[in-house]
Amino acid sequence: MTEHQGKAPSAVTFHGGWTDFAKIALPNVLLTLVTLGIYRFWATTRERQYLWSHTRFIDEPLEWTGRGIELFIGFVMVFFLLGLPLVIMQLVINGLVFQGQPLLAGIIIFAMIMFVFYLTGLAYFRALRYRLSRTYWRGIRGGSDDEGFTYGLSYIWKNVVAAIPLYLLYPWASMSLWNERWSKMSFGPYQFQSDADWKALMKRYLLFYLVPFLLFVGAIMIGVSAAASGAGGTPFSTAGGVAAAVMIIFGVLGIYILMPLAALLYYSKFMRVAIGALRIGDLEFDFTARSPDWILYWLGNLAIWMLAYGAAFAPFSIFIAADPTQFAQQLEAGESILSFGLVIGILVAIIPIAFASSIIRYRRWKFFVVHTEAFGEVNLDRMTQSTTQSASHGEGLLDAFDVGAI
Repeated sequence: MTEHQGKAPSAVTFHGGWTDFAKIALPNVLLTLVTLGIYRFWATTRERQYLWSHTRFIDEPLEWTGRGIELFIGFVMVFFLLGLPLVIMQLVINGLVFQGQPLLAGIIIFAMIMFVFYLTGLAYFRALRYRLSRTYWRGIRGGSDDEGFTYGLSYIWKNVVAAIPLYLLYPWASMSLWNERWSKMSFGPYQFQSDADWKALMKRYLLFYLVPFLLFVGAIMIGVSAAASGAGGTPFSTAGGVAAAVMIIFGVLGIYILMPLAALLYYSKFMRVAIGALRIGDLEFDFTARSPDWILYWLGNLAIWMLAYGAAFAPFSIFIAADPTQFAQQLEAGESILSFGLVIGILVAIIPIAFASSIIRYRRWKFFVVHTEAFGEVNLDRMTQSTTQSASHGEGLLDAFDVGAI
């Protein structure tokens, strides 16, 4: 198959709908709630089965073959192999501090931080490896024979090097890690190749990097304006006071709007450069989402979260509005405000937030699929099954550190 950008139909398409997905997401939320979170591993599997099966590559659907029990086993392994040791080490550190050995305690803390940092990199690698090994297309799967242990070390030293010049080398570190991670993956008999150039990111990154410095300069200008306005009178009775108020408003807008926007512009460029440099066999990829597409996607997610939190707080509002005087008296007296109605309200409040999280995951998958293109040729006669190892457990580290494969 040969694709030509802008003329031929897309090789990667998505045929799902959020209303159909919601029929899966809402029962998942309810079952996860009544099982105190245990069902979420099977809920994740159901979501992926829907998303994968409604994604087509060259008119053939993907298939997710992962199981909920694999994710559950991965979570349990991380809990016992990571969670409990960290709790024990925390107790040891507290004991060393009380015994007057702060230096030894500091060394252990530093070692723990490096260990967690290493596991974060390992989680990125192994999550991608697991997802590829459970993704099938025409009966062929992906994976990697690399366990990811050397990648964890790369994750540490490359981020340390990036931090030395005040994080000016962060684009190099992130793109280098992307290239290393994908270059160790394969699908069927073909190895992925990635040689994305980090220097293409520097303009967008410097824009993001300079925003805090501009806000700092603005803070200095506020101080100068306030000093020039004099100490007498009300804050807004002089031109300097008004200028200071205006600068404060712009500073707040800068923190909550300009910085996220600059970060979004950088991430938009990162994904275009990274995916555009990804190849496998005779196939090349492209990512067509531009900055306006990312902004609209982000605003849509923001609107969903606002609706979800509005719906979540509605039960509390009703509970308080039922008898606001008694509620205020209990708070003033320091009495417990817990009641059966409040507990029910808390449980009900979880539903819209969890449901919104599922819809956000649906939107993320659809966004990436819709804006991903593939060009080149696929020789189906040469497509053989992958011989890479297939892990028996899922993404426990991914859940523990809350990082994504992409």
